[in-house]
Amino acid sequence: MKIFRLENMTKGWFVGDFDPVVLRTRDAEVAMKSYEAGAKEARHMHKIAPEVTLIATGRVRMNGIEYGAGDIILIEPGEATDFEALTDVTTVVVKTPSVTGDKYEC
Repeated sequence: MKIFRLENMTKGWFVGDFDPVVLRTRDAEVAMKSYEAGAKEARHMHKIAPEVTLIATGRVRMNGIEYGAGDIILIEPGEATDFEALTDVTTVVVKTPSVTGDKYEC
């Protein structure tokens, strides 16, 4: 058994084909991310990997739509989104496959 700490991972990503990582795989990427109210991510898209975002706690705005705890958003390849934390937020994000560089700002 090995033990890791989320704060030692890059931006909450702990599964995927990158370093540091708990489980290296090209099959998927998984992250648990925390944001303070007011935090934003620039509008971006992925060309290859669909992205699934679970809002675990808090409220966010993506593409002008508000989501809250329990909402799961599927973003298909080629779809662009932005992100704004309306409250303190925790998300769980899954992308498949793990493709280095598959993030394009719009």
